[in-house]
Amino acid sequence: MTGTHRWPALLVLCAGSLMIILDGSIVAVALPAIQDDLGFPPAGLAWVVNAYLVAFGGLLLLAGRLGDLLGRRQVFLAGVALFTLASLACAAATGPATLVTARFVQGVGGALTTAVALGMIVRLFPEPAERARAIAVFAFTGAAGASLGLLAGGVLTDLAGWRAIFLINLPIGGLILVAGIRLVVRDLGIGLRAGLDVAGALLATAGLMATVLAIVGAGEHGWTSARTLGAAGLAAVLLAGFAARQRAAATPLLPPHVLRAPGLIAANAVQFLMVAAYFGFQFLLALHLQLVLGLGAAATGFAFLPTPLAIAAVSLGLAGRLVGRLGARRVLVGGLALAVVGFLLLARLPVDAGYARDVLPALLVFGAAGGLTLPAVTTLAMAGAAPADAGLASGLANTTQQVGGALGLAVLATLAASRTDALRAAGTEPVTALAAGYRSAFAVAAALVTAALLLALLSARRPAPVPVTATPVSDPTAVR
Repeated sequence: MTGTHRWPALLVLCAGSLMIILDGSIVAVALPAIQDDLGFPPAGLAWVVNAYLVAFGGLLLLAGRLGDLLGRRQVFLAGVALFTLASLACAAATGPATLVTARFVQGVGGALTTAVALGMIVRLFPEPAERARAIAVFAFTGAAGASLGLLAGGVLTDLAGWRAIFLINLPIGGLILVAGIRLVVRDLGIGLRAGLDVAGALLATAGLMATVLAIVGAGEHGWTSARTLGAAGLAAVLLAGFAARQRAAATPLLPPHVLRAPGLIAANAVQFLMVAAYFGFQFLLALHLQLVLGLGAAATGFAFLPTPLAIAAVSLGLAGRLVGRLGARRVLVGGLALAVVGFLLLARLPVDAGYARDVLPALLVFGAAGGLTLPAVTTLAMAGAAPADAGLASGLANTTQQVGGALGLAVLATLAASRTDALRAAGTEPVTALAAGYRSAFAVAAALVTAALLLALLSARRPAPVPVTATPVSDPTAVR
């Protein structure tokens, strides 16, 4: 698509992404109300979130490939429609089983919607400088949406009850569908005749779902529990089978040439480490504000507002121009360095921390870091993808993000809890032990981002491989 409709079409894609991302964080605030109303057992309540994560994380790769074959616009609209209908089913749920089932279907719709969005942006904006600005706008909706969801969830639940957090998706989803049909040009895809590796798709989807289950199980039951180890073992077997299948299949789901796209593996590895730390930042700092500093749920949501505001200022006003002028890799390195500083600030939070003195500076640093790193790493992950593989590359990038975030959250939350339990067993006062546990997790998160920074620096020194696919969407040397 060219001409004046490209930017309105981008806004449609951003709106779809925002609806999906808001739903992920908005539900977390409403969980206590959902438990009281539907009678969830304490152990089962987590599946309101986990059912969504399992479907969403497990289907992203397959959804991206379906976009390449059937047309990304069609898959995007089908995902929005399914997500909207599932939201209605969530709002109408009368018991735990119906809500968890509807949340799983929501995850399927979310995967279809999200997996193809980046591939559509690549098609809409073939010129590198414009694409950098477009990806910066898209990345802003993702980064800021998670923080805004905490605030929106608290307000909606307090004013209208927990069902409102799902009902709000009905008018939003309807508008996105109408706008998508009118503003986004239909693409036919390369057709199913190009081949869909059904066995590979089943192995990849089942393997990714088992991976998410293992991560979720680690957070619930510990890393050495039978459930966690069983899910991890199953995931390893399934993913190994998927890798073997890709070498033998005539039309593999993840063709080897896609992985040889310039910088793709390095960009996804950096994103994995980076997002693993970022997810923990939001979750653990929200707990710190409430359990250590004594803020309420609504106050905690407002306390996070400086982060999306800073992300907006940097990603919408600066990041795209910097990527166009300096190259995505240099912007990524600068943003990762800022993120390390932010985590080190959190790793020194005292028990009697003041919001303005101790917390606000870290939130502003994270906002700037997110505004730089998320558009830059997304640009790098998509830079070398050929047009026919853009949906698959988009699905791979989103899969990396979701699995990295889930794993990082499980690891950091477990570390924080273990440190807290050890200090309390030694006689430390509970709030002091909590604060120390969170500080230790933030220190580990700083180490994760440092590893991502080193990887980004090392990959910048390697000569870019020559892609073996069709002519790439853009000259990979334009993304430095």
